[in-house]
Amino acid sequence: MGRSGSDHNVIVTRTPLRVSFAGGGTDLPEVYEREHGAVLSTAIDKYIYVTVKRHSSIFNEAIRINYSRSETVNSIGEIQNAIARECLRFLDIDPPVYVSTVGDLPASTGLGGSSAFAVGLLNALHAFRGERVAAGELAEEACHIEMNVLQQPIGKQDQYAAAFGGLNLFCFKPGGAVTVEPQRFTNGTLRELFGSILMFWTGHQRDASRVLSEQRGRTSENLEALQRIRSHAHQLHALLNDHVDLETFGRVLDETWRLKRGLAATVTTREIDHWYDRAMQAGAYGGKLCGAGGGGFLLMIAPIERHRLVREALAALHHVPVSFEVHGSRVLLGSFD
Repeated sequence: MGRSGSDHNVIVTRTPLRVSFAGGGTDLPEVYEREHGAVLSTAIDKYIYVTVKRHSSIFNEAIRINYSRSETVNSIGEIQNAIARECLRFLDIDPPVYVSTVGDLPASTGLGGSSAFAVGLLNALHAFRGERVAAGELAEEACHIEMNVLQQPIGKQDQYAAAFGGLNLFCFKPGGAVTVEPQRFTNGTLRELFGSILMFWTGHQRDASRVLSEQRGRTSENLEALQRIRSHAHQLHALLNDHVDLETFGRVLDETWRLKRGLAATVTTREIDHWYDRAMQAGAYGGKLCGAGGGGFLLMIAPIERHRLVREALAALHHVPVSFEVHGSRVLLGSFD
């Protein structure tokens, strides 16, 4: 028998999106099952919000799911949103139930939104059942649903970033174990780093699975490049001490991006390369496309005195300021009675 949850609880969770600085691609099983992967990433102050409540019997349908579209169905198996369907199945939730989600930024933009939704929904459903759950458990449940149940060609970094928050070095071991090393730094270092970040929306949403499927199929030929990309995560982790050398940080990102572009033909486009080159000519130290590639957000590291010039060079793109988020997925509203 499924779990019903309280008839009166309304649960709301807030789960951060993430920016991956280095190591992306080494969190795929095809890589970490050969040798460990490593990713340095940070949660940012842009979020996925999920609401879960008991759906009223007055409505004609037993289940309502609201996201970029609205689904009204009578059984969990009819739900077309794959993550919502499998999270409800996994936690054995009995209808009637209402689920709604909204994000601060568009989906499919390289900031880990799908995994943040999975983590946030699982967190909300656990709270709906009256359960508290640790960040590591949330991350692994989301990995199980996306990677094992839905067979998505993705890695583990996004689920862990969403569940834990903060700025972390994640290491992915053969067998699937993950270690989480929170970055230790002063507030001054944090201000320096985030003060140097410029994020630009390219206007292109993309299907990460297409890029990652190609990348997975080329793992053997890309192994040396992936090893260097992994080393960049460790290198940047070592840089973030009492004072961050922003120029070196940016140069490492630039090298990571140049390696990443060779992992799959769909990682970049002529248009993206043109924007990146313009930003570099305007004084940026380096940067990369967020996520698997093909579109989404372009991240640049530049000294504060060059920010105006970089923004002018990329005037055709929408600049989106971002800040640090220390927390992972949180229950904002709801009780554990």
